[in-house]
Amino acid sequence: MLSVVNEDGTTQSGSLIDDIVREGARRMLAAALEAEVDQYIAELADQKDERGRRLVVRNGRHRPRAVTTAAGAVEVTAPRVNDKRVDAATGERKRFSSKILPPWCRKSPKISEVLPLLYLHGLSSGDFVPAMEQFLGSAAGLSPATVTRLTKQWQQNHTAFQERDLSASDYVYVWAVGVHPKVRLGQAHSCVLVLMGLRVDGSKELIALAEGLRESTESWADLLRDCRRRGMRNPELAVGDGAMGLWNALAEVFPAARHQRCWVHKARNVTNALPKSAQPGATKAMREIYNAEDRKHAEKAIEAFAKTYSAKWPKAVAKITDDAEELLAFYDFPAEHWIHLRTTNPIESTFSSVKLRTKVTRGAGSPAAALAMVFKLVESAQARWRAVNAPHLVSLVRVGARFEKGVLVEREEVPAA
Repeated sequence: MLSVVNEDGTTQSGSLIDDIVREGARRMLAAALEAEVDQYIAELADQKDERGRRLVVRNGRHRPRAVTTAAGAVEVTAPRVNDKRVDAATGERKRFSSKILPPWCRKSPKISEVLPLLYLHGLSSGDFVPAMEQFLGSAAGLSPATVTRLTKQWQQNHTAFQERDLSASDYVYVWAVGVHPKVRLGQAHSCVLVLMGLRVDGSKELIALAEGLRESTESWADLLRDCRRRGMRNPELAVGDGAMGLWNALAEVFPAARHQRCWVHKARNVTNALPKSAQPGATKAMREIYNAEDRKHAEKAIEAFAKTYSAKWPKAVAKITDDAEELLAFYDFPAEHWIHLRTTNPIESTFSSVKLRTKVTRGAGSPAAALAMVFKLVESAQARWRAVNAPHLVSLVRVGARFEKGVLVEREEVPAA
């Protein structure tokens, strides 16, 4: 589609560069849809009826529809597929459904992510429309009333999430961190208390997200008690930073859970207690501890660390020797899981982008609204969370299987009497 360019470089629909970007997005989307259909038909080319005719063929195109993308609203005409195959179990005709652009899709998932992000940036509902015009090239039908309705819906979603039944979700590992995403909450020193869990099937899942004080035992205990009330079981291992409030609360609410201190936080605390000249060597020495081939070698690495640094910097050494058991707990679990269990990175990586892209402003609204926006950002990121290595071993951990040097110890057969 050609646009008339004005003297100032604009067109009827905006700037020339915006038109070029949207046209490029339209062509790329069209090409992707064509390639998807070609692959689908090619994979089923050998499926034919009794007359030798293919059961899966092209069948023209669907009606054009507008799809809102990060480049703006673009018109798409998706190819149509005639699939004559019949499902043997149900007797119903099989249907082709595009994974790139499902039949119900009218906007890119990116739009769902950018709305809470704009809210967290401090835009009032009245500011959303011009902001979206800059981002999309059009207001895309997002009136202030629409945005207000969306923010209320997000708060309702967060409330429902915090009240859901957890009895069917068996979390074997749990990561817990208090993060400061730079949004206005209820109290001056409040943060967002986050719990993420690994289910028996090996999938990661956000468990809870609430406002609280990071160092407060009561804040963490309230959150954990609520999870227990809703059916959460004792996890096998809880991974967290050095906040004492968390560990005291875990000991009270889930006493059977073992504790694993985050090595990223611990290494930061240790280096902060050392002069700059000693920090590179200490960092390397600590890496020898948490990258050791097993617990025995890690314990020897701790001894070597203490021998090297205790004379001049005993306080830095004590930060490791005093917490040695909690720092090495992950070695008693499958070796494939060690990389996931020695840090709180599963949560930290999710919030790093939120921290970078948000700021404290008056526009964040009420604490409940701000927390709901953080929830929506985490919810959208959840689909991209890295899968755990060797998920089949998670269920063995739950039933009490023993691992030595990270390897499963086969149970010995008890001889018959």
